[in-house]
Amino acid sequence: MVAITHPATSEQAIPRATLRAIFGMLLQKWPNNTAVRVFVLRDDAPEHATFSKSVLQVFPHQLRLAWDRQVFSGQGQYPEQLASTQEILSRVASTPGAMGYVKASEVDHNVRVLQVR
Repeated sequence: MVAITHPATSEQAIPRATLRAIFGMLLQKWPNNTAVRVFVLRDDAPEHATFSKSVLQVFPHQLRLAWDRQVFSGQGQYPEQLASTQEILSRVASTPGAMGYVKASEVDHNVRVLQVR
């Protein structure tokens, strides 16, 4: 699993802590002030669990708790939940500032893979 972003995003690499903050809905703007739009799969999707554990190094339920805290405190919103990695690819490619995740083998030329440091 890899983190992907809209091709116009200037970042080539991202610290794991920053990636965690973005997917935890704590960081809502890129350094150039573009809004971050996060796309994820359902909590019970195997790809979601794999990305959470292997890339973010958190359990899926920890992400859900972070999202709930943001929403219930009025400080944030949930990421947009999509039905498939193909839908994530399509939405990330067409949404400036977007971020999501897919299997490395599914990446196409319409998105940029972010290297996680």
